[in-house]
Formats: sequence, C-alpha cells, structure tokens
Amino acid sequence: MIDLAQLDDLARRLSTLVPPSLREGREELQQNFKAVLQAGLARLDLVTREEFEVQRLVLARTREKLEALERQLAELADAAKPDDAPRH
Repeated sequence: MIDLAQLDDLARRLSTLVPPSLREGREELQQNFKAVLQAGLARLDLVTREEFEVQRLVLARTREKLEALERQLAELADAAKPDDAPRH
C-alpha cells in the first residue's frame, strides 16, 4: 500500500511552493495535490515491498529447482551415453 503519511507530507511541501497570493486556498490545494498524487501512483501498478520480497524468494527457489533439474538431466544424459564397447 501507499504510505498516506508520506503523501500528506509531500502534498504539504508542494503547497508551500505556491506563491503567497494563492495561499488562501492552501488546505484545498493540499487535498488536490494529495488526490493527484494518489491517482498517479495508483496508475503505476506498484507492488509493496512485502509483495516484492515474496516474489523474489519464489524466484530464487524456482531458480534453485531449475538448476537441480538441469544437473539431474546432465547426469542422466551422461549415464545414457553408450560405452566405448566394440560394435558388431
């Protein structure tokens, strides 16, 4: 999830950049900044750190299994090779 406290802080900082003549609606500007930031971040299809770490671990386990299967396949291929026995 998106950290709303960080969005609030960013919206607050953005509202301080508004020229003094427009600061009358500062609270409204903060809410608009926050809404725009939330909408923009929602469209980015981001994942949480926790989701990312879970998928990273799944990928690591899958890679380990693949490497083990490749080793087994190589061992089976070596075992299936014909010996250097004379042919008839």
